[in-house]
Amino acid sequence: MHSTGRAASHRTSRRPLGDRIRQARERSGVRLRALAAELGISPSYLSDIENGKRTPAYRLLAEICRRLHLDLDELLAAVGRLDPETRRYLRRSPAAARLLRRIARLRLDEACLRALERQVDLLAARKSPRPLESP
Repeated sequence: MHSTGRAASHRTSRRPLGDRIRQARERSGVRLRALAAELGISPSYLSDIENGKRTPAYRLLAEICRRLHLDLDELLAAVGRLDPETRRYLRRSPAAARLLRRIARLRLDEACLRALERQVDLLAARKSPRPLESP
């Protein structure tokens, strides 16, 4: 997953999805038409995304993030979505869904969530010898 840094991600977390994409595209020096062509979509569709009129499907959003070096998890959160693998896991695991609802009810701050992530990483390391993808 691409990350723009914890401090930067915290500051930008409330900006609309389209604004983030436009600003990242402009910072990268990529013209709207060029990025649209690279993504295989029309310039008007990309313009609609940047102007908040449309929300891209998961695969397109993931490709935009890859191309513009944006954090996919942040943008998914900005539009209130989960990736397909996480949705499938939550459907299969009532305990995971319960835990997520509990975290949401507690409204844990970023420091608590990072601490929880570290605990999950420790559990995963005990369970599996392969390295985890870091956020």
